[in-house]
Amino acid sequence: MINFREGFYADIRIEDRSSTVIAYKAGVLENMKNRLEKQAFLRVYDGKLWYYASVTDVEHLQETLDGLYAAGTANPDILKDPIVRRFEVNRDRRMSFEDCSVRDITLKEKQALLKGYLPLLSENECIKMSQATYLDRNSVFTFISSLGADINFDYQTCGLSVSFDMTEGEKQFSGSWQQGGTCFDEAKGHEDEIRATIEEQYRYMRDSVPVEPGKYPVVLSPEAAGVFAHESFGHKSEADFMLSDETMKAEWQLGKTVGSPILSIVDSGEVPGTGFTPYDDEGTKARKNYLIKNGKLAGRLHSAMTAAMLDEGLTGNARAVSCDFEPIVRMTATYIEGGELDFDELIAPIEKGYFIKHINHGSGMSTFTIAPNVCYEIVNGKLGRPVQISVITGSVFETLGRIDGLTKEVEQLSFITGGCGKMEQYPLPVGFGGPFVRVSEMNVQ
Repeated sequence: MINFREGFYADIRIEDRSSTVIAYKAGVLENMKNRLEKQAFLRVYDGKLWYYASVTDVEHLQETLDGLYAAGTANPDILKDPIVRRFEVNRDRRMSFEDCSVRDITLKEKQALLKGYLPLLSENECIKMSQATYLDRNSVFTFISSLGADINFDYQTCGLSVSFDMTEGEKQFSGSWQQGGTCFDEAKGHEDEIRATIEEQYRYMRDSVPVEPGKYPVVLSPEAAGVFAHESFGHKSEADFMLSDETMKAEWQLGKTVGSPILSIVDSGEVPGTGFTPYDDEGTKARKNYLIKNGKLAGRLHSAMTAAMLDEGLTGNARAVSCDFEPIVRMTATYIEGGELDFDELIAPIEKGYFIKHINHGSGMSTFTIAPNVCYEIVNGKLGRPVQISVITGSVFETLGRIDGLTKEVEQLSFITGGCGKMEQYPLPVGFGGPFVRVSEMNVQ
């Protein structure tokens, strides 16, 4: 039982985490471990300053909390503080993964699953080096606050990652496949997908031709569109970026037209997968936040502090990578909503352009860069030869305005490796996705 003092706001976040990593390199076991951690992050606010503590001794939280109180000054008007007034007081128990917890799967079973995929990486003689990894995480969170919040919920991811280097003569290619899910059974039965990926990427290495640089219509896959939305627009929507930037505040007026009228971009912790965050690390309930709606700037992402400073509402985006850190403004699952076309209709009007199927990485704020991995020509409305594209680049806002087609089909993607980085907090699990997106013109190199 925690005793909170009057005159302060305080909250406590506890995470009980189990994580597994098993890795094989060139068919040889390189790493196999399960890690159990339990940590707490405590905050006290007196209306002027925040006082923090991160501890692994979760049995003596009252002593830690009292130490934070001693550093502050009691404030009889703390409940009138604009930050404190925004905090939600949720009471909930939401355990989504009790019936399929990866904690109940033995390390031996997890290893056997991964080993079953290893022979696939020796079927193609062009594969000279390979790595296969199994990863999972199960976390049980508890959040309580001096206002009366009392929340318990869990989070789980589980999946596989395969990467390989191919060589044939002077031709080389680095390929990959991965699957992210939330339960162990979702990692089973992917043999055909892995074979198909290896075959496609082998053909790409063998047959792809250099692109003719220039400006062309481009179709982005859900993977490429999701990364574009995350890197090029999602980060611009994190409100802490504009707190001390008056130019950005002026540029970032809600209601301003920033994209095509068919474009809507959403961030939501309610989406199942790696971005699932039913409550953020300040106890705010997840909701569907439109960043762009029908081409107009509709919102931005907030913590309680940034919401108070900009006089806006909470969004459920105060997140920390672990109990070592304080929550800051972060995305959850960011995606582009779908349109009205199917894929054949989307590419039909394009006489000469390119389809970006898989990417290596993307980055950008005002301008963006996406480094593709697998791409194809579009010629007279049909997919053609595989092509080698180093980068596609452009102005974020110009590109948003040039989106002129979206498929009805929308994919929500969960990648089990990597994550989002911001400040010193990396890797934070996030989700992303969207439809297939047609852009009337992009710079292709």
